[in-house]
Amino acid sequence: MKILAVDTATAWQSVALLDDATVLALEEQEARGSHTRLLLPAIRRLFARTGLSLARLDGLAVSAGPGSFTGLRVGLATLLGFRTISGLPLAVVPTLEGMAWNFHGTDVPLCPIVNSRRGEVYWALFRWHGDRLERLAAERAGTAAQLAATLSGRTMLYGEGWTTEGEAIRAACTGKLRALIETPDRNQTPSAVSVGYAGIDKLRRGERAGLGVSPLYVQRPEAEVKYDESGGLSPLARRRAKLARKLAPR
Repeated sequence: MKILAVDTATAWQSVALLDDATVLALEEQEARGSHTRLLLPAIRRLFARTGLSLARLDGLAVSAGPGSFTGLRVGLATLLGFRTISGLPLAVVPTLEGMAWNFHGTDVPLCPIVNSRRGEVYWALFRWHGDRLERLAAERAGTAAQLAATLSGRTMLYGEGWTTEGEAIRAACTGKLRALIETPDRNQTPSAVSVGYAGIDKLRRGERAGLGVSPLYVQRPEAEVKYDESGGLSPLARRRAKLARKLAPR
C-alpha cells in the first residue's frame, strides 16, 4: 500500500511516502509557524523525487493532534483537500498514538509527550502486545506533576515535552525515578513515517476518516487552569484579593 503521510503537529514538520514497510522518501525540517508556506513544497519535492503522484497512491495519513493548533489545521486541511481531489481514503492518526509507533514492538509502557501551553504538556500511555497497540490512558493536558501521578511501573518517556519538561517531571516523580526509562534521541520527535505505519494499519482495518474531521484539541478547561494559577482560590476569593491589593497602602 503506497501512502502519503504528514505530521505538522509540532514545530518539526515531517512528510513521508511509504510503500507498506518501505520508506520511499522522507523530508523533515524545522517549520515553527511556517507550515502553511513549507508543507506543499515539501510534498511536491517528495513526488518529484519518487516519480509518484496522488493518482498512484492508495491512501493518505495525517497526524491529528494534540499539538500546535495552526500546524494541525494546516496538515489536516491539506490532506482533506487531497482526499477531495483524488478520492483516496484518509487515515487520521492521533499525534501521540503515531509517536507510539516510533517504538513499534517495545515491551514496556510508552509515554509520548509533546508541549502544550507554557509549563504544561500533552501525554498519553500505550503498550505494544506483539503487533497490537493498546491504549493504556487517553490523551491529557496538564503539568509535570499531573503527568507523574499517572505513572506506575517502568515507563519509557520521550518526545519534545520530555526534552523541555524532563527536569520538572523528574522532580515530580519522587520515589518513581527507577520507573523512568531513557530513550535514544533519534526517536524523540513525531515522524511522518510512524504516522504512515499507523495509517496503513488503520486503513487495512477499514478505519477511514469520515466527513466531519477536525483536529484533536486536548486542553484543560480554562477555569481549571485559572484555578491552578491562583493557588487554589475561588473566583470570589481572587476578586477580593485583587481588591485588597488595590486598597493596600503604598
